Amino acid sequence: MTMPSTADLIRRRFTHVSTAALTVALCTVAVPASADSGPAGTTGGDTGAGARPTVVLVHGAFADASGWNGVIERLQADGYTVLAPPNPLRGPADDSTYIAGVLKNIKGPIVLVGHSYGGAVISGAAAGNPNVKSLVYVSAFMPDKGEVLGQLAAKFPGSELNPALSPTPFETTSGKGTDLSIQPARFRDVFAADLPATTTAVMAAAQRPIAASAFTDKAPAAAWRTIPSWALVAKQDKSIAPDLERFEAERAGSHTVEIDSSHVAMISHPGTVADLIRDAAGSSSTASSASAAASTSSSDSAGQPALADTGSRSLALAGLAAVAGAAVLTGAGLVLVTRKKRDKPSDPDASTAR
Repeated sequence: MTMPSTADLIRRRFTHVSTAALTVALCTVAVPASADSGPAGTTGGDTGAGARPTVVLVHGAFADASGWNGVIERLQADGYTVLAPPNPLRGPADDSTYIAGVLKNIKGPIVLVGHSYGGAVISGAAAGNPNVKSLVYVSAFMPDKGEVLGQLAAKFPGSELNPALSPTPFETTSGKGTDLSIQPARFRDVFAADLPATTTAVMAAAQRPIAASAFTDKAPAAAWRTIPSWALVAKQDKSIAPDLERFEAERAGSHTVEIDSSHVAMISHPGTVADLIRDAAGSSSTASSASAAASTSSSDSAGQPALADTGSRSLALAGLAAVAGAAVLTGAGLVLVTRKKRDKPSDPDASTAR
């Protein structure tokens, strides 16, 4: 049996080393590429870094969740998960508690939006919930903790709501009370003057009344003091005075837009309202991503460093270059050794080299 020469053995070892090096290099590229193959947080409720928030829309008095339909359609078309729960309209404390329960069942970041009286509700519901990243107020009440809506509404002139209200006594197993609704003949002028009369006639017939005590009860909390907020001022609003909406937004330090709209801006200008919500959602996604990145960086410092999302492919390619370069250098060294071996045919160990 003829023993392989030293040169043959060296060539075989070089082939094995080169193959192993290239395999490691290719794996180094493949793993990060797979991790980055899809955008993070494109589905509402995702809890990952940069997750797209779930948008929760809370309606106000004299209306129901269908008023958000135009906004919902636009946000869903963009891939947002949207929820528009019913607002009981029994008072700030009870309604905030109810909506807070809805929020607890949502995973991941939340953008919480309130219209009209719904603004008072989200201010209480978001308090203490770390998942609520942004608040959006659409021609809404934004009371501070302990404020009463009736007194807040009287701070500025411009509202024509009170004279248009119609009281209706009610009785339940827990006691008696009074509901308030808008007189059908006044509904369009006071509530939705920029909508067709045929539309507002249906809205007036289907309106949901609010308990009169909602305007005398104290607001339980003011989440806008700790959570970034966005506000839309409806300059033609006759239900809540535009000057009150401006005052509230300035007090809260809200990102504010003003439009020529009646009280129901989400119906007459759904695109503008959707844009405002997208702004708040984009900000909350950035904040969530930054927070998660900081947390990841902190945890990585105690162990092995992780690749940054934006640089993983570059680092992987650098790893490929380093490993490939090592393989080339190794090959070059082996070639030199081979040549030296060929130059020394009398070497007694040449026939037994392994």
